[in-house]
Amino acid sequence: MSQMMQMSHHDDIPSTPGKFKMEKSPYIHRLRWHSSLAKLTFWSFVFLGLIFVFFFRSPSNSSTLSSDLSRRSLRTYSWGGQAWEKRVRSSARIRSRNGNCVLVTGAAGFVGTHVSAALKRRGDGVLGLDNFNDYYDPSLKRARQALLERSGVFIVEGDINDIALLKKLFEVVAFTHVMHLAAQAGVRYAMENPSSYVHSNIAGLVNVLEVCKSANPQPAIVWASSSSVYGLNTKVPFSEKDRTDQPASLYAATKKAGEEIAHTYNHIYGLSITGLRFFTVYGPWGRPDMAYFFFTKDILKGKSIPIFEGPNHGTVARDFTYIDDIVKGCLAALDTAEKSTGSGGKKTGPAQLRVFNLGNTSPVPVSDLVSILERLLKVKAKRLIMKLPRNGDVQYTHANISSAQRELGYRPTTDLQTGLKKFVRWYLSYYESGKKTAQ
Repeated sequence: MSQMMQMSHHDDIPSTPGKFKMEKSPYIHRLRWHSSLAKLTFWSFVFLGLIFVFFFRSPSNSSTLSSDLSRRSLRTYSWGGQAWEKRVRSSARIRSRNGNCVLVTGAAGFVGTHVSAALKRRGDGVLGLDNFNDYYDPSLKRARQALLERSGVFIVEGDINDIALLKKLFEVVAFTHVMHLAAQAGVRYAMENPSSYVHSNIAGLVNVLEVCKSANPQPAIVWASSSSVYGLNTKVPFSEKDRTDQPASLYAATKKAGEEIAHTYNHIYGLSITGLRFFTVYGPWGRPDMAYFFFTKDILKGKSIPIFEGPNHGTVARDFTYIDDIVKGCLAALDTAEKSTGSGGKKTGPAQLRVFNLGNTSPVPVSDLVSILERLLKVKAKRLIMKLPRNGDVQYTHANISSAQRELGYRPTTDLQTGLKKFVRWYLSYYESGKKTAQ
């Protein structure tokens, strides 16, 4: 997909270095001005052409093209009709007093599944939306879908970039809240398929906000940002007040862009928006691209696992946060979200705008993570010590959660040993007992 980009130029700045002199002849001045304008126009068209080629005209014989299209979900989904609308309304029906009606995007994802299930258990109306792309094993997403369907949550199969679908969902259901968790995840994959991040994390977010701003009433929005926005920041623990203008990966840059876009829609349209910066979420039904997940798979298969270290043999550590703690934070953010102040796309007053860290506040070296997995799996890992690559990964993450504690009552309670024990139990049950193959 393409993005509109603007280039600002000052006509009174010379195009070549050196001291600027006022031309004696007004004719020559006008001639040079028109020449500069012509050059600006020419290079603008060239630049826009390159953007078009990059996003739309990739080589057709590339093996990655079909995969990119699939991951961007540029395929036709079947939706609509009376039976479909009936399922949508049934899933979104509130079943508790003072309950919410919530649209959860990315509902077949790791966090989306757990949040949807928790909302449904307490009686909220919940409707899911997911495109089931193949960034990782789609069969795992289908298994999560089946899990949610048994609890009464219907997941609409579609893309957040399908504006007609989003509008239809809001026509059928008056959502009080949107839990926007759909995104292209992963730091390293951004080097392989950068356009998918722009497609999902920027264009997709804008589409969701566009529909929400025009809804009447407007829903309150809680969405997933990322701890990755802290990028190359060296001050720890990371606070919401710290600088976030040094992203270390394209993924981080798109999440930072999302926070700025959220600010814009809050300011112009009165949307109540809360961003949540997740810190290395793990647990049952997790993502196979996460280290704890593929470490488990490779240890059981007897394969070597890479253990990264920073400069001068520095420790690489993560603020691992268990999924149940993250879910509590998500629900608390939703429950404390104030109503949007706009109506039909017009703002009537200032609206709530918040961002919170959701972490565990206890960074653990990745080497310790491996040691815990060894004990739980009763298998010795084949460790391969490697330098931390320049692929967007950072050496250290550590969340300051004082703001979330104060305003959300957020208090994580699960340490890494306890959380990994629950994950391993699920993993062995799902892949070993179920005879499924971890891809």
